Amino acid sequence: MTRAIAVGVDGSAESLAAADWAAAEAALRGAPLRIVHAWLPQSTDVTIARSKDELATAADAFVREAVTRVSGRHPDLTITSEVVQATPVDTLLGEAERSGMLVLGSRGHGALLGFLLGSYGQQVIADAAGPVVSVRAGTGTGAARPDGAGEVVVGQHGEPEDSEAVLRFAFEAAAAHGAALRAVRAWTLPPLYAYNTGVLDVADQAGGLEPLERQALARALAPWRERFPDVPVTEHVEIGSAGQVLLAATADAGLLVVGRKTHRSPIGTRIGSVAHAALHHAGCPVAVVPPA
Repeated sequence: MTRAIAVGVDGSAESLAAADWAAAEAALRGAPLRIVHAWLPQSTDVTIARSKDELATAADAFVREAVTRVSGRHPDLTITSEVVQATPVDTLLGEAERSGMLVLGSRGHGALLGFLLGSYGQQVIADAAGPVVSVRAGTGTGAARPDGAGEVVVGQHGEPEDSEAVLRFAFEAAAAHGAALRAVRAWTLPPLYAYNTGVLDVADQAGGLEPLERQALARALAPWRERFPDVPVTEHVEIGSAGQVLLAATADAGLLVVGRKTHRSPIGTRIGSVAHAALHHAGCPVAVVPPA
């Protein structure tokens, strides 16, 4: 059976947009949908003091609203829901581990949302065992736009094994939607100390540094193009900051897929700069995929 797609809701417009996106994706893939809300009586994200009973009633209402909304749009979709009185981070991480993907709402251009998702969102994305998709209101309900113009844009870096998980997710999404895929590899000039004889010899054999980067992208894509021969692929290699190059390539995107790097520090886990830029500034849903 296809693994469920899970979505966290908190009653906000953004979380309802996430529920819409997750439901459309589940219907397309023939997957069940799971809607969840987690809360704690002492949550510091609640700005107005309310009783435990009031919080429980609100939590139930959040989930009922989302279930009613998506079941009306997808009457044949299998939907389960749960309100959990537990730590939101732990709940969402558990959903990410059990599901094919976890979907969260986001405002973009700022922090991920509020009572359920606020300060927890980036921690969940940084630690999740599976892909997490960030959706904000107004970004559409599927990986490809209804007019068919939406591409799946995916960032690739390093060696083929470094991007196996992110390319798998991107090709599967493109195949599910009948969408084209744009694979983006950004590169920068190496520092002066990297200009040694070996580096220059390899670059000369390839015809220069940019052709060398194009060859690296082609090698990474080759097994996935073979596995998904019906997915049209555009190879995009450009010099510049990876975050800026990726964002510039998303003008016609319905979904941006990026890999995840995490940085541990005494104040918690942080995601890498590319994923951070994508989550805050992309105009389409963003899938952050952990390493295989």
